[in-house]
Amino acid sequence: MGTDSQSWYLDLSYDQWTALSVSGPHPAARYKHAATVLDGKLYIAGGSRNGRYLSDIQVFDLKSLAWSTIKSDTEVLPALSGHSVISWGHKLLLLAGHSRSISDTVTVWIIDPESQHCSIMETFGTPPVARGGQSVTLFGSKLIMFGGEDKKRQLLNDIYVLDLETQTWSSVETTQTPPSPRFDHSAALHAERYLLIFGGCSHSVFFNDLHILDLETMEWSCPQLQGDLVSSRAGHAGVTIDENWYIVGGGDNKSGVPETLVLNMSKLVVSVLTSVKGRDPLASEGLTVSSALLDGEHFLVAFGGYNGKYSNEVYVMRLKPRDSLHPKILMSPAAAAAAASVTAAYALTKPEMLDLTEREDSNFKEVQNDTTRKDLSAEINAIREEKKALESSLAEVTAENSGIKAKIEEVNNTHADLSKEFHSVQGQLTSERSRCAKLEAQIAELRKVLDSMQSVEEEVQALRRQKSALEHDMELQTVQGQRPGGVWKWIAG
Repeated sequence: MGTDSQSWYLDLSYDQWTALSVSGPHPAARYKHAATVLDGKLYIAGGSRNGRYLSDIQVFDLKSLAWSTIKSDTEVLPALSGHSVISWGHKLLLLAGHSRSISDTVTVWIIDPESQHCSIMETFGTPPVARGGQSVTLFGSKLIMFGGEDKKRQLLNDIYVLDLETQTWSSVETTQTPPSPRFDHSAALHAERYLLIFGGCSHSVFFNDLHILDLETMEWSCPQLQGDLVSSRAGHAGVTIDENWYIVGGGDNKSGVPETLVLNMSKLVVSVLTSVKGRDPLASEGLTVSSALLDGEHFLVAFGGYNGKYSNEVYVMRLKPRDSLHPKILMSPAAAAAAASVTAAYALTKPEMLDLTEREDSNFKEVQNDTTRKDLSAEINAIREEKKALESSLAEVTAENSGIKAKIEEVNNTHADLSKEFHSVQGQLTSERSRCAKLEAQIAELRKVLDSMQSVEEEVQALRRQKSALEHDMELQTVQGQRPGGVWKWIAG
């Protein structure tokens, strides 16, 4: 594609990836970098290539299709891989990631693209342990960090929040079952209330599950996705526009994922938007995807990745306008299973109504009575079907609640039995303690007896020695009295 016109994007087809033909110098090919779009420019920070971490910041102008580099005259950014970048106001925040740094906790960098000034944000509170492959999501004036892998290759599934107004870190406690520890997953924010976590991997398993954290109740749930089958993946990229979460690339260390998915976060329905060939740079791990608004239209912008070969190409997708739905308040974990069937029923009826609206012709000002009756009948039937689906879902939720109550009762009974057993064991323990005290008293008495026996033994030994000496003297006297001749021989002589 040429660069003659700065409105090049208006010639693109909808929902299809297009590789941009860029003249001039290109940045080094890489993966596991970080990227975001700010003021019509794509910013690429760091990354990894052939085992070497990178520290540069590259800028791609989406109007002129030209690359440039930020060269800070202050702090020099460390070489990073698996880090995150967030646009905040007119600045970029770069945080976490693997590096050669000796820091044991997460560092936050502030980058001013206009002045090209880089500095470290002074933070307070308890910062998270240094890590890479985490997700960082902007929630109002807060950053939410989930998971990753620390320097010792330990996998994490913790939640930390950085309040950007007070610059204070805090650890967050959650309830219900969290996602298993993982890294290289993706995260999104829905309806300014829900944090969605998708995919990622451990050191041996790749995931395709979806977890949702309600940021008001801090409760995790794991609803089932509806629609197209989703393969397990890690190292993919995602970006949200209105109710839709676009997920690109990723892989499982064997092959890249060729599909670009769109997940409707209100209906929890996923569909394949488009697909590329297996060895395409878009079917890579460690790529990035960002959203850009050009002349009022939404575009996806992808860069980098690795699928046996490192990439430094820029791909764009012109998104077809999609209807915006009202944000959906997601079900609690107790009703999460029913949510899928409700949304599926909604998906079957709602598009038909939308299609009827789209097919209305403003040139027809008069509508036949029989046509009106048919339309009303169709709508009534659709409403009845939806009612049946909702009643069925309600019955399922009621049944599930009954099952949960039964389990709670069973747990309570078990708790009562364990409590009785505990009191019994506690009584036995008290008895044993009393017995031990008595034994200790007896042992003390025996020690006294042994001490007194020691002195008696010494006296006995002394008497034995005296006896031996006396017996020895008597033996000497006896021997002298029996010696031949002696004094009598002298008298006789």
